[in-house]
Amino acid sequence: MERRHFLQSSTAASLGLLFPFMGCQQVSTESATEQTVYQELVYSLLKDWCDAMLKLQINRPEDDEVHGALDCPACNKIHGRCMDAVYPFMYMAEKTGDSKYMNAAIDVMEWSKNVTRPDGSWTVIPNPKSWRGISVFGAIALGEALHYHGQILPADIKEKWMDRLSRVGDYLYKNFDMTFTNINYGFTVVYALNLLGRILENETYLTRSRTLAKEIKNWFTTPHHLLYGEAKPSNKKSDKGLFGVDLGYNVEESLNGVVQYALIEKDEELLQLLTKVLEGHLNFMLPDGGWDNSWGTRQYKWSYWGSRTTDGCQIAFGMMADRNPAFGTAAYLSTELLARCTSDGLIHGGLHYQTHGVKPCVHHTFTHAKPLTTLLHEYDRTAKINKNATLPIVDADGIQHFPEIDVWLAAKGDFRATISTYDFIYKEKAQQGSGGSICVLYHMKVGPLFTASMAKYLLVEKNNQQPNPGEEEVVLTPRIEMFEDGEWYTNIYDLKAMVETEEDEKSCHFKVDASLVNENRQSPNGENSKYQFDYLLDAEKVEIRAQQRNAAKKVSTARLVLPIISPTGEPVKQISPNRIEISKPGGLLIVEANVSLQIKEMEKERAFNMVPGVEAVPIFASFENIKVDEIICTIRVV
Repeated sequence: MERRHFLQSSTAASLGLLFPFMGCQQVSTESATEQTVYQELVYSLLKDWCDAMLKLQINRPEDDEVHGALDCPACNKIHGRCMDAVYPFMYMAEKTGDSKYMNAAIDVMEWSKNVTRPDGSWTVIPNPKSWRGISVFGAIALGEALHYHGQILPADIKEKWMDRLSRVGDYLYKNFDMTFTNINYGFTVVYALNLLGRILENETYLTRSRTLAKEIKNWFTTPHHLLYGEAKPSNKKSDKGLFGVDLGYNVEESLNGVVQYALIEKDEELLQLLTKVLEGHLNFMLPDGGWDNSWGTRQYKWSYWGSRTTDGCQIAFGMMADRNPAFGTAAYLSTELLARCTSDGLIHGGLHYQTHGVKPCVHHTFTHAKPLTTLLHEYDRTAKINKNATLPIVDADGIQHFPEIDVWLAAKGDFRATISTYDFIYKEKAQQGSGGSICVLYHMKVGPLFTASMAKYLLVEKNNQQPNPGEEEVVLTPRIEMFEDGEWYTNIYDLKAMVETEEDEKSCHFKVDASLVNENRQSPNGENSKYQFDYLLDAEKVEIRAQQRNAAKKVSTARLVLPIISPTGEPVKQISPNRIEISKPGGLLIVEANVSLQIKEMEKERAFNMVPGVEAVPIFASFENIKVDEIICTIRVV
């Protein structure tokens, strides 16, 4: 294909009139407005990501099966959705006037013929039998590229892309509805058909979009307005009668689409509902901008800042910041967190990829580049994005129960905790945090202390997950566990665990009755599997008590496991058999117990788990050969 060098001074000169923020990276932050400061952050981060993706773009004109695709440093494969990068590439092309971005956009779209099917769909990998639902995301990326930047394309390329957009539009129109599969597809296609209908001047698409939009209100839980449907089928219920809810997909993908639809259509009734929906989800944003998806149905993609293959929360929350200032805080903090997790221009899938030497998957970057590109176009709507409002978790005090997912949030002093007995399992043996475990423990001064991982890291979506780095897997969910006849039994797998709560002005108290079962929900032989947890949170400490319920048959191999989140380099000292200290930038973390504490021997300085991409120091407290009835462990920060 002929390379197109399109730099035109008239186009570059007009950018400031089209988008007032253009060039804001040259404005001094001392005199800049808060909006300009945020726009600077977004633009700088987007440019870094695009430049890094350019370095990964395969340049082999003689091999059209790979030429133009983005290579992945981590997965040793080409992700079919890499064509989504056409939208940020086109933005950078018009913004900078540099032909390399235009060439990259044309080449990645030309490569997409390798994942194109006769029905107009795209597949998730260059295999004609692979998943085609991702077509909705490619349609939006191509549609927005044409909508915002089609005027700078050579005429023949624009005509070719418009034809491709029409073909994928027909596929979406014929195949998608609210129950196509997981709800993120139904919610996203509402916006996709609306966007394509406007670009292609196709009233049929617009009518279909508006018809589907009438169903949006039916997909939220009571009382907290959480979007459900991340399940197969999307209306499936668990044994407790709970729907499938995944925080990562909701905030980083599904809600983006319906917010954009409601804003375009000026649907005030829907916007008021979505305000309540965003407020419900915002309870689970952590103080550093991370999302607590420790309990979600698709937790296997939890990457602390969000979910592996979704787009990011900036559109839904940022574009609704005029309705609740805390939404703007969420968009801002999430962007800052993505920046902190970016190295050499690529987003790393968690807080500690870099310190553990784990390579980043390029999928994170080309998907999360899209919402930042949209924010750079929506200058008027981003005027309300700042960090002046506090998140709900910051002001929280006491216990809040979310009965629709059987999850509790607790807050006292600087401690924040998440306890889950959610029993919805997305796929057999793909177990997220549950069983009455403390799935997240966060301290306002030192950050995350616990983050639940999968019980076993499974490639539930082999084309969309990054393989383990090859070392021994260490589970990060705090738990009781035992081994009998080579079987692993733990409360994590107990979907029938029961929780009772009490609280007063000074403390939050949780009593958890749980059993140790294996991945098949089976108990070990005998009656030695019932345990009781007691969690006490106050302003000074978190106390964890673990007690065997049948004292006559205590098991010497049972132990309490506390994997403390800590990146490589933080000093760890065992002060005494019963006390371990970890020096963190914000304070000294102290773990003490009434029994001896042990640190697991590891191949590296730290254990690592892909969910949610963090390192940890695994600490064990054993029942010491039947000599104690109860383990008491205290966690403090000084």
